[in-house]
Amino acid sequence: MENQSYEVKMNGSGIHEKNALIGVNGKGLNGNGNHHKAVKSIVCLAKQKSCRQRWNIRPSEMSINTLNPIRAIVDGMKLTPNPEKPMIALSIGDPTVFGNLPTDDKVLQAMKDAIDSHKYNGYAPSVGYQKSREVVANFYSCPEAPLEAEDVLLTSGCSQAIDLAITVLCNPGDNILVPCPGFSLYKTLAVSLGIQVKLYNLLPEKSWEIDLQHMESLIDDRTTCLIVNNPSNPCGSVYSKEHLQNILSVASKHCVPILADEIYGDMVFPGCTYQSTASLSSDVPILACGGLAKRWLVPGWRLGWILIHDKNQIFGKEIRQGLVKLSQRILGACTIVQGAIESILNDTPQEFYHRTIRFLESNSEICFSELSTVPGLTPVMPSGAMYLMVGIEMEHFPEFQNDVQFTERLVTEQSVFCLPATAFEYPNYFRIVVTVPEEMMVEACTRIREFCQCHYRTCSRDSNELDQ
Repeated sequence: MENQSYEVKMNGSGIHEKNALIGVNGKGLNGNGNHHKAVKSIVCLAKQKSCRQRWNIRPSEMSINTLNPIRAIVDGMKLTPNPEKPMIALSIGDPTVFGNLPTDDKVLQAMKDAIDSHKYNGYAPSVGYQKSREVVANFYSCPEAPLEAEDVLLTSGCSQAIDLAITVLCNPGDNILVPCPGFSLYKTLAVSLGIQVKLYNLLPEKSWEIDLQHMESLIDDRTTCLIVNNPSNPCGSVYSKEHLQNILSVASKHCVPILADEIYGDMVFPGCTYQSTASLSSDVPILACGGLAKRWLVPGWRLGWILIHDKNQIFGKEIRQGLVKLSQRILGACTIVQGAIESILNDTPQEFYHRTIRFLESNSEICFSELSTVPGLTPVMPSGAMYLMVGIEMEHFPEFQNDVQFTERLVTEQSVFCLPATAFEYPNYFRIVVTVPEEMMVEACTRIREFCQCHYRTCSRDSNELDQ
């Protein structure tokens, strides 16, 4: 009788013996049983490896490498407000905190109508409802940068849009160019994915324009993305058409795509003009990230988007398919907000936008005017967004080693909390959020003045200049 052979598969052990053939008599094909012994030893080895003697559960490398610089700095600060003065927090980039900047009634009614329709209680496609994508495309499309529904992905806020954009463009070991000072989320997302972050300088003396020469010097063959944040968090800067064209020229020269963070798009003060980066690009492919959070004053509603601008099909199908696949990992944008988006974008009155901008500009002017006359401080007047950066001449405040200690003591003595710009990789500055009520802004500036007058010291260099 001929020996019959069977294939042995060791599923679950992590070992797959390729075509391990054993005769029915228990011996190997050569009849000496050596193959059988080898298989038994492999099984024993597999059992030995799977028998753990103790628990040893470790966090993933991604979780270990994930760090939010703002949280790391703020959580390490000793923040004990002066009990005799009510706390004024100028640190939170949420325009709804104090209740003085409500969204428009049309926006609220759109949400109510979407809920009452009972049409948006189920799952939406991972990239968003087709109709909602069409609405966003129509709202942002222009002759210089036309958009269709297929160019829009709806996301869970602008943060997820940025996450998807970085993830689709970059592999571990690649590098991205990030503004300094800049929004800390860029680094948080990139580093967790094994992507190197290279910081390019912004120039406070030029209203935070990009140092183009420095930025270009950072580009190498592993640079896969240039992040441009306009209008800027934390600077409140708005780039001119000429400056954006110069940025695009560098990107085009080195064939680097742009991630345009435009969450504050159109939130610019009178006298300034906002232009999307894509509207000026002739060849550079751009992933523009935006959302409802800031312009419509609803950051908790978590609806953002990626607008794919690719006139010359440089991204091609692969980047688009990659974004779709990434969007399928976790379903993103809230379906109810998607159902309301048409009315939100098309029916919100222009006066609502104008009123918000007038308030932000007024508070910025108050803050800039007050702090410009405070010895040791150098505020930079913004042109949009919700923020103002203030330089600290640390040599005049010898009690403090850095901006973190400065802002920490400001809380202790004056109960005013400004975010130290070390959180944005830019020491010896602090950021002020200008969304607080006007009377609170005035009071905060008064307290900052008192604090600086108390701690300001004349440098020996200044004394020598006065003596000459």
